[in-house]
Amino acid sequence: MVDDGAAVNEDAIVRNKLTVFWDDRVLLHDTGVAFGEVPASPLVEIQEKHVENADRLINMRSVLERGPISDSMAWAQGRLATIEELEAVHPRQYIDDVRKFIEAGGGYLEDNTVVSGESWEPLLAAAGTSLEAVDSVVSGRSSCAYALIRPPGHHAQTAQAEGYGVFNHAALMAERARAQGVERVAIIDWDVHHGNGTQEIFYERDDVLYISLHMRHGAWSPTHPQTGSAAEIGRGEGAGYNVNIELPVGSGDAAYRRAWQQIVEPVVDQFDPELLIVSSGQDASAYDPNGRNCLSMRGFHQLGQLTRELADRVTGGKIVAVQEGGYHLSYAAYCVHATCEGLLGLPAVLEDPIGYLPDDPQHGDSGINLTRTYLSRNWEFYV
Repeated sequence: MVDDGAAVNEDAIVRNKLTVFWDDRVLLHDTGVAFGEVPASPLVEIQEKHVENADRLINMRSVLERGPISDSMAWAQGRLATIEELEAVHPRQYIDDVRKFIEAGGGYLEDNTVVSGESWEPLLAAAGTSLEAVDSVVSGRSSCAYALIRPPGHHAQTAQAEGYGVFNHAALMAERARAQGVERVAIIDWDVHHGNGTQEIFYERDDVLYISLHMRHGAWSPTHPQTGSAAEIGRGEGAGYNVNIELPVGSGDAAYRRAWQQIVEPVVDQFDPELLIVSSGQDASAYDPNGRNCLSMRGFHQLGQLTRELADRVTGGKIVAVQEGGYHLSYAAYCVHATCEGLLGLPAVLEDPIGYLPDDPQHGDSGINLTRTYLSRNWEFYV
């Protein structure tokens, strides 16, 4: 259940608030220590927690509950997904195999994704809470919703766990919206890593536009062969509907703003979706242990605000965001608050406690220009 400071109030789910969907059960997914059973060094006495841990999400909830925009939040209860709902994206055999693996005690599904013997219900809660969020927007109960869940899902492919994720929440949300009559869905992913799973799921389709702004990193394992390069534009009917914007290491607020204005905005305008889904990761911050880009709280506020403006123009204001990365225990939570300020169309009111790095206004141009080159050659609807 949502804690006492954020009690569920169905009457509060109104259009002028951001409805945050939450389920305590996602906290029970135990990822253990940072380096599994093998210490990083025999000299280390105290192990760090795995970066994808429950504390990061508790802090995100806390900042939203206690921060200056708390009155603009409406909290709603999540739920468990059914097996049939998961099958909208993932084959039954994969789902069954994951469950059996967990019931046998868990471990590493692949090099980056660990589950415990108690992870099955938390995984269902993450997926079901994401579906509740998209249902609230598609049904009109709210125009802007945020699924505050873990673990992240955008690396999960149809039958492959990857990058901490087991089920792909953004893909499940898009399929849910499509099944309810939404003809065109756009997914915008600003997690610092390329959402290779989401790309793979929709790579041959033209009804779901996928746009990823990410740090250049390429393929990193046999389970993650997708590179995230601008050349990966889709295949068959999906050719042109997959847009990767690789931003070089160190890209900050200005680079993300230019990428949005020069690529994201014109493409989404011409695709004309009925719903925006945001894979909202805060690991592109300058202080994140898992990323090397340099967004500040101001940058995340900017992304939220640009999303709000785009949705108001294109989808009638319909936005649903789902939590992806963001691993600095305190700063990621502040960046979630900044993101939500922007999504609500509010000014940035929470002071940045540590943001001071300079922002090179030209950094990122190489990645932006490369994506524009591919768009101009392959996208019929790009101007």
